[in-house]
Amino acid sequence: MSGAALAIEVIVVFFLALFLLHRYGDFRKQQRMVLFGTLLAWFLCFLIVFILPLDVSTTIYNQCKEDNGEHVTIMLSNQTTPNPSVSPTKSAKKVCYKPWSYIPDGILPVFWRVVYWTSQCLTWLLLPFMQSYARSGGFSITGKIKTALIENAIYYGTYLLIFGSLLIYVAVHPQWHLSWYELQTIGITAANTWGLFLLVLLLGYGLVEIPRSYWNAARRGYLLDKTYFKAAKLMTEKADAEENLEDVMEEVRKVSESIKYNHPLRKYIDTILRKCPVDYQEKMGRNMDDYEDYDDKRNTYPSEKSLVKLHKQVIYAVQRHNRTQVQWRILLEQAFHLEDVAKNETSSSRVFVRSFASPEQRGWVSNFLYTPTVEWYWECLLRQWFYRVLAVVLSVFSVAVVWSECTFFSTRPVLSLFAVFIQLAEKDYNYLYIEMACFITIFFLCTCVYSTVFRIRVFNYYYLASHHQTDAYSLQFSGMLFCRLTPPLCLNFLGLIHMDSAISHQKKEQTAYTSIMGSMRVLSFIADGFYIYYPMLIVLLCIATYFSLGTRCLNLLGFQQFMGDNDMTSDLIDEGKELIRREKRKRQRVEDGENRRREWRERYGNQREDYPARNRNTYSELKEASNAETGNANRHAKFSRSTTQPERDRLELLQDVEPLDFSGDMISDDPLESETGRHTGGRYLSMSSSQSRIFDDV
Repeated sequence: MSGAALAIEVIVVFFLALFLLHRYGDFRKQQRMVLFGTLLAWFLCFLIVFILPLDVSTTIYNQCKEDNGEHVTIMLSNQTTPNPSVSPTKSAKKVCYKPWSYIPDGILPVFWRVVYWTSQCLTWLLLPFMQSYARSGGFSITGKIKTALIENAIYYGTYLLIFGSLLIYVAVHPQWHLSWYELQTIGITAANTWGLFLLVLLLGYGLVEIPRSYWNAARRGYLLDKTYFKAAKLMTEKADAEENLEDVMEEVRKVSESIKYNHPLRKYIDTILRKCPVDYQEKMGRNMDDYEDYDDKRNTYPSEKSLVKLHKQVIYAVQRHNRTQVQWRILLEQAFHLEDVAKNETSSSRVFVRSFASPEQRGWVSNFLYTPTVEWYWECLLRQWFYRVLAVVLSVFSVAVVWSECTFFSTRPVLSLFAVFIQLAEKDYNYLYIEMACFITIFFLCTCVYSTVFRIRVFNYYYLASHHQTDAYSLQFSGMLFCRLTPPLCLNFLGLIHMDSAISHQKKEQTAYTSIMGSMRVLSFIADGFYIYYPMLIVLLCIATYFSLGTRCLNLLGFQQFMGDNDMTSDLIDEGKELIRREKRKRQRVEDGENRRREWRERYGNQREDYPARNRNTYSELKEASNAETGNANRHAKFSRSTTQPERDRLELLQDVEPLDFSGDMISDDPLESETGRHTGGRYLSMSSSQSRIFDDV
């Protein structure tokens, strides 16, 4: 193939990263630099995951050529001896089959060098700087750069501290002489050490929690109760975010009213106002008196430093408010869907009925294949069994990972399960199996690590929401995290399959990825100590996660966690259930109002168009009759005036009348009222069906 497989995978990975960024980001609203940085970070990390299996298969083929080449040399040298017993050894020569995805020599080292150092520059320099720059309250480029550098000093300081410590250790060692290659290896080792430290902590949680989450999802009512619990907690955070936004907007309003149009600081106020929500901008715009000049003697004005602080508060408050609003909408859709599943489980028609129309626009393929009947069988019957089977499979994978992490340093005998599988496939030169096994294993490890971060959500601050609902800060954080954790994760995987000679201590062909990482033997205490024994800590983390020790500790500290045997959890579930019920009634009233207006337009739209013409004709006829009977003065004039005005009022009332909608404050919250007159198919129509009762809603 001569590198064709590499080119194809690079193109496929690029479009995969672009598709995911389009799904989670917003190309129209978010800044181009944010989108470009996130796309590049995701693209490079996905490249490592997809290309590393090709590197493994190519290395196995090169190792086979090296072994057979030495064997042939020995055979040729033995053939010069007269011993006849040597001739049968010719048939023992092994044939090396070239893999379908073989990459020529010299391509992968350059490829890995570009991918690795670009991702490291992104994760340690550019992405943290872009995060702080985007949230900076400065009004100039210089001010934002200064603020970003100050905020990132802790990150740069930590990295330089680790690198400096290792540098001093190497410098004082009498046997080593520092060179550029050794300095480069020390920097890579420092980054991988930090990544491996965080990697084991996240992996120990994900290996247990992910299979358990799928098993619990198969239990009836578990997901619904957990959603109610999340709704109660999120509503508290949402109310706090709204209150914080109100306080910040009030402060912005006061500052905006004090600084007039011709004040030197007015341009900064305009910049702050552009960051505010649209409704607040309209309110502040109506209350501005720009015709008044400012007076330095009578009023005290805020300083530029205080405006920078206010600008940063506005950015944070708006971002927090938008985040809670998006999370609340997503949680509502999940709750409504789970309630529909619970109701449809007892349905005898075996047709899935939704309470509300799906916010997603379904394509013709979904409408044709995923019919309501198919949806009922999947949601009410098959999904539970599928989750149970998936939970068992993931549990087996987790046990294999834990066992291999504790035994991968043993080469004789080989105890790592993944190394055993790869070596068995290596004997038969089944390269397709080797590449698929490597990809599935790396993908499972990445899923356990990355989903842990967004499952705990770092105190619910970062989130990845589909349908273009992820904010720029979370996108940058995800790209930064992927670039920091993917290289040490892949290096740890190579150790599991005994393809890293620095850990396995075997004289074998090195992968191109390992050669770029450098020889860990420059720092023996890391290669022979930390990289081998620290991953064993994953056993203790898995045990702690299985018994929910972290959840119980957080619950004791006051951070409410979902625990089935807790009174506080039951109270929050009841509170969340009431919140979801209230939101459901609200949405039902909105749908009822829309249905009534649509029905009214369909029934009386044509009559409304005829009302002005009928009004003009009636008025002209009455006017002609009035002029013709002017001889009968008083009686006919009184009669004409008494009949024309009420008729005109009646026609104008019929012309201008519109059906009124209910509001949340005008109607009672009785659930029985919201259930009357509803269609079984999930669409709710008005009960008014007679023309004589058109004004019943007025």
